Amino acid sequence: MKIREVLMTIAVLYPIAGYSASFDCQKATQADEKAICANRSLNDMDVVMATKYAFLLGLFPMGMRGEMMDAQKTWLYSRQKCGSDSRCLTKSYEDRLQQLDKIYAGIDKPL
Repeated sequence: MKIREVLMTIAVLYPIAGYSASFDCQKATQADEKAICANRSLNDMDVVMATKYAFLLGLFPMGMRGEMMDAQKTWLYSRQKCGSDSRCLTKSYEDRLQQLDKIYAGIDKPL
């Protein structure tokens, strides 16, 4: 699938997904999850991050996904430490989105 097609799909689905985090808010138990569900801006950042992460994960062959999955787990653990602090959560998402953008920028792309 071409990147343009993927991005168009994301653009079409984003408004629909924009109303729900990447996890089930009804099952949120942690303070960070509850804060994300209660804050539209954090909720939207969560959806963007999850979409970028899933897209990037799909670009790597199975044998190379482990490192990226480990980095995501580490990030989730650090996000959890923010608790319900929206400023901390915002910074955490900004940093993770920047990391994901850097990973994408480093991928060899056909001309």
